[in-house]
Formats: sequence, C-alpha cells, structure tokens
Amino acid sequence: MKRRYPIGAEIIAEDKTHFRVWAPKADKIEVSLEKKEGQSFHSLLREEGGYFAGTVECGAGARYRFRVNGGESFPDPASRFQPDGPHGSSCVVDPFAFKWSDADWRGLKLPGQVMYEFHVGTFTPEGTWAAAAKKLEELKDTGITLLEMMPIADFAGRFGWGYDGVDLFAPTRLYGNPDDLRAFIDRAHAVGLGVILDVVYNHFGPDGNFLGIYSDDYVRHDLPKEWGDPINFDDRNSAPVREFYITNGRYWLEEFHFDGFRFDATQSVYDNSDEYIIGAVGRAARKAAGKRSIVLVAENESQETKMARPRAEGGDDLDGLWNDDWHHSAVVAMTGRNEAYLSDYRGSPQEFVSAAKYGYLFQGQPYSWQDAPRGYPGLDLPPQAFIAFLENHDQISNFALGDRLRTQTSPGMYRVMTALLLLGPWTPLLFQGQEFGATSPFCYFADVGDEKLKEAVRKGRFKFLAQFPSAASAETQAILPVPHHAATFEHSKLDWSERTRNGWSVDLHRDLMRLRREDSRLRQQIPGKVDGAVLGSDCFVLRFFGNNHDDRLLMLNFGLRLIISPASEPLLAPPSDCEWELLWTSDSVRYDGPGEVEIDPEVEWLAPGQTALLLRPRARTRPRRKPKRR
Repeated sequence: MKRRYPIGAEIIAEDKTHFRVWAPKADKIEVSLEKKEGQSFHSLLREEGGYFAGTVECGAGARYRFRVNGGESFPDPASRFQPDGPHGSSCVVDPFAFKWSDADWRGLKLPGQVMYEFHVGTFTPEGTWAAAAKKLEELKDTGITLLEMMPIADFAGRFGWGYDGVDLFAPTRLYGNPDDLRAFIDRAHAVGLGVILDVVYNHFGPDGNFLGIYSDDYVRHDLPKEWGDPINFDDRNSAPVREFYITNGRYWLEEFHFDGFRFDATQSVYDNSDEYIIGAVGRAARKAAGKRSIVLVAENESQETKMARPRAEGGDDLDGLWNDDWHHSAVVAMTGRNEAYLSDYRGSPQEFVSAAKYGYLFQGQPYSWQDAPRGYPGLDLPPQAFIAFLENHDQISNFALGDRLRTQTSPGMYRVMTALLLLGPWTPLLFQGQEFGATSPFCYFADVGDEKLKEAVRKGRFKFLAQFPSAASAETQAILPVPHHAATFEHSKLDWSERTRNGWSVDLHRDLMRLRREDSRLRQQIPGKVDGAVLGSDCFVLRFFGNNHDDRLLMLNFGLRLIISPASEPLLAPPSDCEWELLWTSDSVRYDGPGEVEIDPEVEWLAPGQTALLLRPRARTRPRRKPKRR
C-alpha cells in the first residue's frame, strides 16, 4: 500500500480509507466506525515495528476511533481533524477537495522580511481563520511580509494559546475546519504574504492526550520538564517518534502550504541523536517544499547559535533565532523595569550598538540571573538571523496585567524604539495590533482540564509572575487575570476600531516599513556593514555603510535634548564631498509627534529629546565652512 504519510487516515479511493497507527502496546487494533445506525468495527493487520494498518470502506467526513484490545476506543494520534475536540472522535479528511490558487507562489526567504506574530482566536472578534483572512490586505498594506501563526494543533477547552496541543496533525476546530485554514493561507499568498506555523515539539498538553494508550515511548520521564514530559527523540523506540514529528513537518507544508516553521522552546527539545530532531524536521520540510523557499526559525532561551548554522558546520540549518536579549534591553530602556530576568540589562545605548553589530548580547559571558554563562558565540552569523521584537505573546503576558508596552512608556520613546526595531539590521517582528498601537492586553489564558487542573495552572502562573517583585505582592496577586476565566480570553481580543483611532501609529509603522523596503541601504542586511557609537548616556548613532558613499545615519536619543559637542565621533562625518540631509524623523506631526526640528550638522549636531533621526548624504549644496582664525 503506497501512502503519502506513514500514519493517520488517508483516502485511497472513493469510499475507501487506509488507516495506519503505531501502537506497540496493543495486541489488537480495530477501527471503530461511527454511523447513524451505530458502530462497526474493522480489524487492522499487525505490521512490523508495532504498526497496525488496513483499509475500511468509508470516505471524507467519516467519524472514527481506534478500539484497543477489544476495550475502549480512542482518537487517532495522527487525526487530521477533531470536530468535537481532543476527547471526541477523529474525522477522515480529503486534503484534495480544496482547490488551491497559489501555484505561482514561490515562497519567501528570511532576508528582507518583516514578521508578524498573531493568535487566531484573539486576532478578530470572531476568532476564526475566515475572519482573519479579511484582515490580510490591511497587513500587507502596512508593510508586513511574513505571518507567524501561533500554534493550532488541537487542544482541549474553549480557548488557549495553543502550546498545549495534543493532536499535532489536526488544526483546532476552534478556528474553523481544515479547509478554512487552507483558504486563509491561499488568500495570504494571493495578497503576497507568507505564513509560517509555530510548532510545539517539546511536550504534549495535559488534557486530551491519549498517546500513552498506544505507546509508553512517546515521552521520557527522566529529563527536566518545564511544561510536561519531554518527547522521546533518542531513547528506546524513538525511531517511530522521530518519524511522527518529521512527518508532521512535511504534512503542514504539503497539505496546507505553510511557508515554514517557528520551533517553540527548543531548549527543552532534548535529543542526542546524530541529527538533532529540529534539524531533521527542517531538512525534510525543505525537501518537501521543493523549489519553494521556506523560512525556519526557532525560540531558544539558551541562545544556542549553532541552530542557525549550516548542517555542514555542525548546525541545524535554521534561518534565524528569536533575540530575547534585544527585547529585554528594549523593555528596560522604555520602562526602567529591570527586575527578574531583565536584571542583567540596562537598556543603554551600548547594548543596542552591540546588538546591531553582533546580534545576541550574551554569547557566553556570565549572566547573574541564572548564575551561569548565557549564550554561545555568534559573531559570524548574518544580521537577519537575529529576530528582534518589542512585543510577543510571552513577553506581553509577563507584565502582570498583560499590558502593551505603548501604555508603559512615553509616546516619544515608543516612536524611537519602533524606529530602531524597523530600521535596524536584524529581522523585525511585530505582535498582533502593534502596528496600530493596540492597547488591548494579551494575557495568559488556558481553558484546560478539570477544576483541579485549572487551579494548578492558575497557581503555577501566579507563581511564575511572582519572580517579578512588582507582581509578587498580595495586592497585585489579587488582581492577576485568571487563566481559565473566559473574561481573560475575551479581554485579550484586538479592538480593530483602534486602527482607525490610531492613524498616527499605522502611518508610523507603514512609513518605517516602506523605508526599510525601498531605501537602497536599509533593505540590505549585509554582515559587517553597520557600525555604531555612543554619543551620550541616552544617545547613540548607527551608520549603515553602502557603496559609492550611499550611507545612512540613524541617530536615536532616549533622553533630553542633546547638543553633541565636541562632535568627536568619526561616524558622524559625512562621506567625501557630501553633507547630511534629514530623510525621516520620529517627531513628525504625522505620528502625533511635537513637530520636526530643523537641524544643521554643518553647524552643530542636535539630537532632539526622545527622537529618532534618519539622515542620508547628498552632494554639497554650499562650500565647506572655513575655520576661524583664533
């Protein structure tokens, strides 16, 4: 029997479906087919390696479970759809019923992208793929190029972030059916947007996970567990587990046309195999994509830079890594808050100069918060390999009430940091609504398990937030959002009327993304072509070197109005026979700023308070001033 994938239900002819499941614990597996007139049971044949397989007369839409050893029946571990959730029956899906229109789509590569993380359930009031698809043209118009969809593998409950998925092949029924997801991606490609999927390969959720019925070898119990037992990628019977995950990566690309992945919390993906599982999934995904380019990025709290190196150099061949260092410095600069895991950051100009030149700030130096070295050398990685962000789902929710950064800093500082994010040499990532200055919070929400589990999740969340002294007091703990309350979820939904009310923010982001896209120098992320210098305690400059003196100068001032005198920094000097002209300023009234201040670098260098200035060279319009005789 020739199958597309080694596991799951596949339609092989009209009203004929082939089933295959790995169940080494079982002596007998039957397909329990659910019909109006009742159930019918169909035995599967045992194969080598603990697999069971067979063909049953049924087609798309058929509901089924696997009956184990003549006893209870359970969902398919590789179910393609769970219409009633993880505890319900599995559903046979015809992946070829949907008619794609993206045959000309060639995918994306990471250089030049502006990424956008979003959670389908809170992105629109409806919380569906169909509703989200109606917003795609607005995102494209703003300048977004690559969407990062938070996890969608089906999970228990009415709402959740998606990181407790248990049915890794089944798009959650909460957002629509599988063809609704296909339609979303097809529409994204039609307007010129790529879509990558956030996948969780470090644990399974605690509710609705029936894998232990089929095998005890999906997880390991002898390794540190941050959210649940880690996946078994290198111990007894790990080969079918590895196959499960490698197949999962192929499946999302082939059947849904995703443009790549963001691998969640890879520091908790343990694997001592010859080929690390994340690299193996990525390699299989690139092969499955064929001539279509895909983007593979990862979250890695340990900052293991080898993940972004080619396999030939001992790496995992990913394109980029989330840069928590950049975020932590930015939060301290914007809010003054450097508690808990922010305590090793100062938000100083030097940190941002170093980030522009080297990516991670910590590449093996001592890190007091963990009382150990942090990070690994990455001076050789290209700028686009470091994904910078002011906000993401984790970091917003780690503020006690899930408040957006815009509500915790001054308008001027918000504009300055937005300019730095979108004009810097790294790959920028926005979080949903950031482009229109959303003030709606984003809290941790999880409607998972029974009341006992819900309370355990609540206590765990509140304890986690207590690492921040500002969230540890009884007064603050009493007002923290409760994860399993529906109000916490509803409160986290975007208010799209803010897009109209906050036109200044839309203009700010659109203009900056246009500059990044169209400017001859800013759109090039060339290693070694950016330098920087600290000009004062709150002021610094980045210089982007181009060909034929086509440089750009980005000056950022976090503090008070500053006259830079003496101007003894060579990076401030214009190219030969040129003078600087102002290309862009964050003070523009278009962005609700105080108004552009005229500057003349030939006379003196002035950095207005809490302002970003972008300058470019032009041929001299006046003779160079002669020195005074003293």
